[in-house]
Amino acid sequence: MSCSLKYISSIPDHDEYPKRVAYGPSAKYLISRHSIYATMSKSRTSIYPMLAVNFIGTLGMSLVLPFLIFLVERFGGNATIYGLVASTYPFFQLIGGPLLGRWSDIYGRKKVLFLSQVGTFISWVIFLIAMLIPVTRITDVRSGILGNFVLTLPLLLIFIARAFDGLTGGNVSVANAYLADITEDKDRSGVYGKLSVSTNLGFIFGPALAGLLSVTVYGEVLPVISAILISFAGILMIVFLVPEPKTHDLHGPQTLVDGSQYTDIQIGASSNLDKPGFLEVIRMQGIFNLLLIYFLIFLGYSIFYAAFPVHAANNLMWNAATLGLYFSLLSLLLVIVEGPVLTWASKRCSDTSLLTFGSFVLCINFVLLFSSTDLFTYCALFFFAVGNGFMWPSLISILSKTAKREHQGAVQGASISFVSLASIIGLIAGGFMFSSLGAGAFLIAGAMMLSAFLLSIKMGPFRQRAQEDR
Repeated sequence: MSCSLKYISSIPDHDEYPKRVAYGPSAKYLISRHSIYATMSKSRTSIYPMLAVNFIGTLGMSLVLPFLIFLVERFGGNATIYGLVASTYPFFQLIGGPLLGRWSDIYGRKKVLFLSQVGTFISWVIFLIAMLIPVTRITDVRSGILGNFVLTLPLLLIFIARAFDGLTGGNVSVANAYLADITEDKDRSGVYGKLSVSTNLGFIFGPALAGLLSVTVYGEVLPVISAILISFAGILMIVFLVPEPKTHDLHGPQTLVDGSQYTDIQIGASSNLDKPGFLEVIRMQGIFNLLLIYFLIFLGYSIFYAAFPVHAANNLMWNAATLGLYFSLLSLLLVIVEGPVLTWASKRCSDTSLLTFGSFVLCINFVLLFSSTDLFTYCALFFFAVGNGFMWPSLISILSKTAKREHQGAVQGASISFVSLASIIGLIAGGFMFSSLGAGAFLIAGAMMLSAFLLSIKMGPFRQRAQEDR
């Protein structure tokens, strides 16, 4: 017993040293100490560098989105090709998201965040090259499905840029896992709300900044250069301001000289022997239902984002300025709801209740959009902001609490696959739905949200059991 106590007192009081957990008479002392280290690590790590990285990543992307359709047409494409360019990112993210999420469990969050941000930087460099080289014709295409267009070298490079960005686009899944590492369960919903706020702030300032920069003599080149600089700033922030979260991994028990057993706990590293693949993730208890809710919600969103601009132009007779104002107002309302309103609500309601309430409110939003009047369309803004603001951070929070701590990256990566698949289907199908059904496409999107609402009702009893099992 004296030998074990001497061993305990010799453990260095520094997070970077390996710790040892003993089995036997001294076990309770070491386990308590390990818990204190984990709690202290969480409390000392600030979430704001990660929020800043997320903000500048969104800002860089939204700088280019307002005039992407015009670039595609200038380089020989048409509206269908624009839809394919838009879906290229989520298609390749479907491949890269789970892989990067799993790597973050094995090699560390910071390394994978750095890799992902470097990929974004390189993709914007390729995008800039596409804008600067001559428009060189490769081949003419006449297709009954894709229509008539000219495949040019700049158009091909834009596809490559978006594909490379999607393949290395693990920012979201790794950021979600990172925040799960450094926050307590009780704070998780509010933290993910702040992450959503940083995203929406990027979508507010990005298009506005793009509009100011694109009217200069440099045209659209200056916003792309800005995206490159912003991406590089993201790399620097990850290197200097984002610490590696103190994750712990247990390696097999060993024996001390007094017969007690201990296990090495490595800080900031993890073994790859027990890291689940994609199929193993979706077989985990409760995970598939959550990922199905992810899929249904993003399918509804994607149908909306594909159909609403056409609906606004053809049915509401809006121009580009009015449409831009509508989306800016929506982003501003989301910042308010996902910030102070969600912080207040998450202290009084469970994540499951907020998810259920938010998904139901979103159903009302899509019914209002079906009315095709300006009054109801602007009323829908409020329901969209409240529904999404409550539902989305709560869903991410539930997923992070359901997954085991050592599987956060793999589970969040799998969620990105479901999101990407829904985005691909919704973006491509949304236009066809609107062509066939008109505003009825919004009822289809509403049906997706209603399905998510019905599934969320069943989450209450499971969430209670899951918390007890962890």
